[in-house]
Amino acid sequence: MTTTMRAVNITEPGGPEVLKVVSEKIPTPADHEVLIKIAAAGINRPDIMQRQGLYPPPIGASGILGLECAGTIEKIGKKVTSWKLGDKVCALLTGGGYSEYATAHEGCCLKIPNSLSYEEAAALPETFFTVWSNIIDRANLKAGEIFLVHGGTSGIGTTAIQIAKAFGAKVITTSGSNEKRTFCRELGADHSINYKTHNFLQETLEFSEGKGADVILDMVAGDYMAKNIKALNVDGRLVIIAVQGGPKVQLNVLPIMLKRLTVTGSTLRARDNKFKSDIATSLKQNVWPLIEKGQIKPIIDKIYSIEDVVEAHRYLEAGNHIGKVMLKI
Repeated sequence: MTTTMRAVNITEPGGPEVLKVVSEKIPTPADHEVLIKIAAAGINRPDIMQRQGLYPPPIGASGILGLECAGTIEKIGKKVTSWKLGDKVCALLTGGGYSEYATAHEGCCLKIPNSLSYEEAAALPETFFTVWSNIIDRANLKAGEIFLVHGGTSGIGTTAIQIAKAFGAKVITTSGSNEKRTFCRELGADHSINYKTHNFLQETLEFSEGKGADVILDMVAGDYMAKNIKALNVDGRLVIIAVQGGPKVQLNVLPIMLKRLTVTGSTLRARDNKFKSDIATSLKQNVWPLIEKGQIKPIIDKIYSIEDVVEAHRYLEAGNHIGKVMLKI
């Protein structure tokens, strides 16, 4: 086996053009890690932020971009008990996905569902771990509740629609075009809003007969914050997982008190392996059977080769995609 691999390097913080395919040393798995020969990797918003110098990797993590991948296990650490050589897995990573090989903790790997390609499997971990952790574990979304997800055609959005519907919630989405609005409805959303032409606060209240949403998953923050608070039902839960509209807000906290709201947020990358492994177990038990049956599926917009990573980042950053943007390694 060779000792070097192709990988994407950030030459300096900046735009997509700073990404270069270079030769790097193949990593060695630690005791509880596996080495994955990568076939495909997902491109996500945090990758763009890291490329821009705004989201450094956790201490000890690979500086190579890429938070999810799919491939075949090439080596196993001394204390790995869950996997064997040759197993086909998808994995949540703290970094390293834009390369031919990456290490992953054994608990952060999941068997590739039957009938899925490597590209489809690589589209699962980052969004499915994030959505499950935030709307099921953190927000405790229940059957019959109203769930609003902003950015309905993003990787997170398309995943959230399907998981929320599978567990009995009524789903409202926002997106930026009528084409995207239609796609959300076709994917299962009960009500879909073009936020450029309609007021999502007013539409949410009308759909819920004045009560508001029980859970909101927000990737915007900024000037959405006050509207989200108004759009929540009594005892509603707002979960913030990104700040594309800016991290600073001015807020009247009185409605939070009067409606007994929960306002929370999270990031996944820096959480420990035990936390992520517990999410993987929940997904294996509750979601993977639905993927196997075809009831839930990863939504992929485009697949780029690793040599075209610059163009792939440009495309994702433009925001016109519906679903995931992937790298074929």
